[in-house]
Amino acid sequence: MQTETEESVATRRGRVRWLWTAVVVVPVLAAVIVFVLLGPRTQREQTTKAPASRFASTPLTLRLNGKTEAVRSRAILAPLVAGQQVGTLTIVRLIPSGTRVKQGDLLVEFDREAQLRDAIDKQAQADDENSKVLEAQAAEDAARAKDETDIQTAQSALSKAELEMQKVELLSRIDAEKAREDLDEARATFTQLKETFDLKRKAAEASIRILEMQRDRTRETMLHAQNNAAQMQIHAPLDGIVVFNTIWKQGNMGEVEEGDQVRPGVPFMEVVDPSAMQVHVQVNQEDLMALKVGQTARVHLDAYPDLQFSGRLESVDPIGKRGDFSAKLRTFSAIFSIEGADARLMPDLSAAVDIETANDSRRAQ
Repeated sequence: MQTETEESVATRRGRVRWLWTAVVVVPVLAAVIVFVLLGPRTQREQTTKAPASRFASTPLTLRLNGKTEAVRSRAILAPLVAGQQVGTLTIVRLIPSGTRVKQGDLLVEFDREAQLRDAIDKQAQADDENSKVLEAQAAEDAARAKDETDIQTAQSALSKAELEMQKVELLSRIDAEKAREDLDEARATFTQLKETFDLKRKAAEASIRILEMQRDRTRETMLHAQNNAAQMQIHAPLDGIVVFNTIWKQGNMGEVEEGDQVRPGVPFMEVVDPSAMQVHVQVNQEDLMALKVGQTARVHLDAYPDLQFSGRLESVDPIGKRGDFSAKLRTFSAIFSIEGADARLMPDLSAAVDIETANDSRRAQ
């Protein structure tokens, strides 16, 4: 019995020893495990956040693509022929593309034979109609003079008849009756001549006016033909360089040449002033907030990689247009001015515009 009691005491002491060991060792092991797992992670997060902060302060370069264009330019259109239905116009003289011209220099001449012939024909017709007007006016002047003479004669006859009536008491009965008839006849003739005189003048005036309107209409047609003939020669509206546009001609796209036919109103040429150039670019709405009017930029030409120009943002359209691939995405037009000049800097060249913008937290992430 004593032996069993001693074994029970020893067993309880062993359990108590293991319990204290577990109470002391387990928290220590847990602390070590937490330190091992969380310590490096915190260090990694600090290491990761530090470069992000440095990256956020680094400026970014925003590149926009567009095309060069002249600040001052004038489009040259094939002339619109007034009063005629003209399908095409034939070029008979044409200045070469790239030629430097002065204001007033001849750029292009179209075949104007039809307009000159029409102007000559209408001028001859207008002269003939003007002769008819002059003849009608002369005839009216003669008729007016004759009618005025007839009225004066009728007035004299009336006065004479009235004098005869004053001595009717001294005349026989037959002569007195004849005098009354003469007086009535003279009075009726005078009244009729006066009434028809105004009617004849109005009729003659209307007839002459019709001839004048015909003459004026023919003269107007003649002036249109002369103006059309003058428009067949187009002169430079300003000093600059001649640039040909690519148009649809004879079933394909190309630049005009002498002998080609161009439809009226088609802009086939431009005269540009190369002393002031700019770049027209399209800006994505995501990059719009990075732009401010007055920002400086660098302009590169794709065709001439060695050329670089300083630029400045002049304007941004306040209203964007719908994107090509998404209705939610908008693009905005912007204009960058180009400082400096070069013989190779011409309109319609592909250009890239680089702008340094401050990086934001969205791009840093």
